[in-house]
Amino acid sequence: MRGLRFAKMHGLGNDFLVTDSFHQPVSLSPETIAALAERHTGVGFDQLLLLEPDPDPAVHARYRIFNADGSPAGQCGNGARCAGVYLQRRGLVTANPMVLAVDGGRIEIALQADGQVAVNMGEPDFRPESLPASCSGEEDPLHCRLLPTLPPAGLVSMGNPHAVMQVEAVERAPVADWGPEVQALPRFPEGVNVGFMEILARDRLRLRVYERGAGETRACGTGACAAAAVGMARGLLEPQVTVHLPGGDLQIEWAGPGRDLWMRGPAVWVYEGAMA
Repeated sequence: MRGLRFAKMHGLGNDFLVTDSFHQPVSLSPETIAALAERHTGVGFDQLLLLEPDPDPAVHARYRIFNADGSPAGQCGNGARCAGVYLQRRGLVTANPMVLAVDGGRIEIALQADGQVAVNMGEPDFRPESLPASCSGEEDPLHCRLLPTLPPAGLVSMGNPHAVMQVEAVERAPVADWGPEVQALPRFPEGVNVGFMEILARDRLRLRVYERGAGETRACGTGACAAAAVGMARGLLEPQVTVHLPGGDLQIEWAGPGRDLWMRGPAVWVYEGAMA
């Protein structure tokens, strides 16, 4: 830990400690990550992003994500944008676009002239086993009744698991109550991110997300992708939408089955430092 160089970054208020093992050894236990994530006594962050060399010459870096409690996460859309900016600013990757390896596949990141970052998030996967989630053969993954008291949820994997519920007014949604309740369901053996979506128009929606391992965050990139994909698959949204999150807006574009989904938004470098 001593001397470890890092950057504090955020994407729409979803904040990260970003570090790399290109020129320094990095060994972080779950307990260490949780201690660093503590906002009063540590750096404070929603997720830690670790960027590493990859032996595949077609890949510019390997990208690993850890939640604030130290548990691993499969994907993080806001983090992906920050990872791209970090790699370029540190001089670790000069290619643009760049390809990063993540658990279960690869993502493509393009840094744009206006300061925005576009990320190819891959094709949304609505198969329950991709989350994983247990569903009966009679259940529709796009309209899954998780509990009798809750709206039906659309289940989708964006490299990590999401259950998206449509609500009338996202500001009044009981996120702090329903989020943990859904996450505790046995049908999600690896947990799930719970999205609360209010559709404003065919090209706009509001969203709040209760993330596994972090609680409600100001923005969730994969959650925005998941909500847009569920709304589009239900026929409620156009192929291009703006997602309004508490921390700001993301642009999501998806042409439908068989095509990759793209997310576009900002990534902000807050400060850099080293562990004492």
